[in-house]
Amino acid sequence: MSVAEQSIAGAEARGHGFLASSVGRKVVMAATGIILFGFVTVHMIGNTQAYLGAEGFNAYAKFLHSMLHGAGIWIFRAVLLTAVGLHIWAAVTLTLDNQAARPVGYRAQQSIASTWASRTMRWSGVILAVFIVYHLLHLTTGTVHPNFDHTNPYANFVSGFKVPLAAGFYIVAQLCLGLHMWHGVWSVTQSLGLAHPRYDSLRRSFATGLTLLVVGVNITFPIAVLTGFIH
Repeated sequence: MSVAEQSIAGAEARGHGFLASSVGRKVVMAATGIILFGFVTVHMIGNTQAYLGAEGFNAYAKFLHSMLHGAGIWIFRAVLLTAVGLHIWAAVTLTLDNQAARPVGYRAQQSIASTWASRTMRWSGVILAVFIVYHLLHLTTGTVHPNFDHTNPYANFVSGFKVPLAAGFYIVAQLCLGLHMWHGVWSVTQSLGLAHPRYDSLRRSFATGLTLLVVGVNITFPIAVLTGFIH
């Protein structure tokens, strides 16, 4: 069965409800994107505690695990994983539907109305999905961390980023996050009705500023460890 046939069959199986429509799935992508953007922003702010040293960072980690008597962190994780799953589902089904609508590509690819960020959303999304799994196994469960200590998150943070390959993958993932975030923020503001020449400059500045802030701060963490600033 071809990709187009699979997509058509999938569309028929989804029925004719709100989530079966492209508009419904774009709403899901926007809503889950906002949730994920909020998470990466809060996560970035929390990780800045590493600059306060072991005591501050470990106190922050202890606070996260003690919220709502320990249930808070699991509720947080459940919401996050659900958002990731729905975001990926919406992205994949929309992509398949687009391919089914035009199974034969344009003779000459026209990219005038798109940006490099939008044209690389699929690939940056795939890399981010792989990174999320790796990041959880690396610094949450410790499965792929060679010196993981459940009682010392700060030591895990430092020793984890001392491995150049791990630090390099983190930086690449953050650059992909930047592409994803920029286009996501731009698209969400468009969905909110701000797509107008009068507001486009403000939208672009808003998307660029938020992206540079989150990605820029995140990239400082492995660099600070590798250079010995955080030790």
